[in-house]
Amino acid sequence: MIESLISVAFYISTAVTLFLFLLPSRYDPRRFDREQKDASDAPKTTTQILVLGDIGRSPRMQYHAISIARGGGQVDIIGYNGTAQSGYRIANEPMTDALYNTESEVHPDISSNPRISIIALPPHPSFLQTSNKLLFLLFGPLKVAFQIVCLWWALAYRTEPAQWLLVQVRTLPAQIDSQVSFLPAKFGPMQNPPSIPTLAIASTASFLRHSKLIIDWHNFGYTILALKLGDRHPLVRFSKWYEKSFCRYATAHFCVTEAMASVLKNHFCLTAPILPLHDRPASHFQPIFDQSERKSFLESLPETTSVKDLLRAGSLRIIVSSTSWTADEDFSLLIDALCRYSNLASTSKPWLPAILAIITGKGPQKEMYLKQISKLQEAGKLSKVTIRTTWLTTDDYARLLASASLGISLHTSSSGVDLPMKVVDMFGAGLPVLGWDRFQAWPELVTEGVNGMGFGSSGELLDHLVDLFENPSKLEKIRAGARKESNRRWNDEWDPIAGRLLGLT
Repeated sequence: MIESLISVAFYISTAVTLFLFLLPSRYDPRRFDREQKDASDAPKTTTQILVLGDIGRSPRMQYHAISIARGGGQVDIIGYNGTAQSGYRIANEPMTDALYNTESEVHPDISSNPRISIIALPPHPSFLQTSNKLLFLLFGPLKVAFQIVCLWWALAYRTEPAQWLLVQVRTLPAQIDSQVSFLPAKFGPMQNPPSIPTLAIASTASFLRHSKLIIDWHNFGYTILALKLGDRHPLVRFSKWYEKSFCRYATAHFCVTEAMASVLKNHFCLTAPILPLHDRPASHFQPIFDQSERKSFLESLPETTSVKDLLRAGSLRIIVSSTSWTADEDFSLLIDALCRYSNLASTSKPWLPAILAIITGKGPQKEMYLKQISKLQEAGKLSKVTIRTTWLTTDDYARLLASASLGISLHTSSSGVDLPMKVVDMFGAGLPVLGWDRFQAWPELVTEGVNGMGFGSSGELLDHLVDLFENPSKLEKIRAGARKESNRRWNDEWDPIAGRLLGLT
């Protein structure tokens, strides 16, 4: 009997010792204060930013890091750090096709800043990659387990304890299949799902390390899941419960719209501060006021070769759309509107200018739509419209936006309260926007008739195209509004909200 008790006590003490030994180090504010006093170059604060995805395709999280470092803070960014395509940023593919593209380089201000460190997460082992559905049932859980271990190891052991843990919550339509497989989301300022199991890991890490958790909401994961599975699916219901439960452990919340803040307050019943922090464009998105400079750039693009004579004659209008080619962006709306525009320009309204539509981005439905466009061209239904798909460097994409006539946004909001980053970039370049407006948060970004116009059907989009291209003064009016919008930048939003919360301003 005594020997049994001794054995039990031994195992318990061993387990407790092992548990205590494996506990991650904790943030000690008193030690941090002492270090600040002893060193003149000590950081004002320390922050971990979790991006469970390609860091280079997470502009908002990169902007957070740059702003924190600019204010004197030290930052560790945890995420996948790819270098496959130099400078090919989210701008070309608006933050929604990370699964369909190689990883990209981070912002140069991050790689060159001594106050910012990147903690790279390892990719899944190659032997776990498979397209076989039967093997996926076996490898799927192993991939999830591998990702959980790598994420926990990075948060708990590969980094020093930080005062703040900023987690990004964002789930993209192209990632739905991954979330169904329970792939985690982003952690740092947190953008939405796959929030399973990221929120739980983030909450646990922040608790054990005495870090203050901030969630940066871009959308709600369960609403993205509902696009594929339906509102009443058990996984959707569980995802909603999960997000509402674990987000309560956060010290504060950022969100991209006032409408989203209202949902977090009234439906999630959060008591922690909820701070709307609107997206703003990066510094390389700037208007080009010199018309000859815009024209010269457009003529240099290979996409304009076949219509160069029209461009030089001033009888061509260029529209740009950055799309993810996914179900949440109905590209058929634009195709239908362009077909009808071409018909009008060929018959009853021959004075309408020709259109060159330049489409950037990659995604699962791209080939399907390209085949559809090819058939329409062969049938002569796009005689006054030329459609080109392309991939541009960051700088060329920004210059294209600044040189085009109109931007087109097909983003539809699963929650009704998120906003498309692509429109923010377009405004940064002074480009007026026509966008799908059938969701609650649209007026927070676009002022109707001032910097853009909304539509809810291909017919309404057609009407706007005809009206603006028939009446150049109307187009110039909303261009002036877009250029005015470009004056407000990220730091103008970030400093009084996030900077104040983090004690940097």
